[in-house]
Amino acid sequence: MAKDSCLSRMAAGAAVGGAVGCAVGVMYGSFEAIRCKVPGVEKIRYVGQRTIGSAAVFSLFLSAGALIHCGKSY
Repeated sequence: MAKDSCLSRMAAGAAVGGAVGCAVGVMYGSFEAIRCKVPGVEKIRYVGQRTIGSAAVFSLFLSAGALIHCGKSY
């Protein structure tokens, strides 16, 4: 089997991190919007901001982790 390139591993890490971050962001954003009693349509904006932020952070850390592990051979 051919080894994956470092760039493809980073892209896969970023994709997985983005998906996990979206799921966490939606759950956390919804909980916070209900808890803080965000009015009406602003709940959608609030949840969206939390989702985007969480996805960005998770994808950054998972792609950085893939970059760190790129040089190691197991």
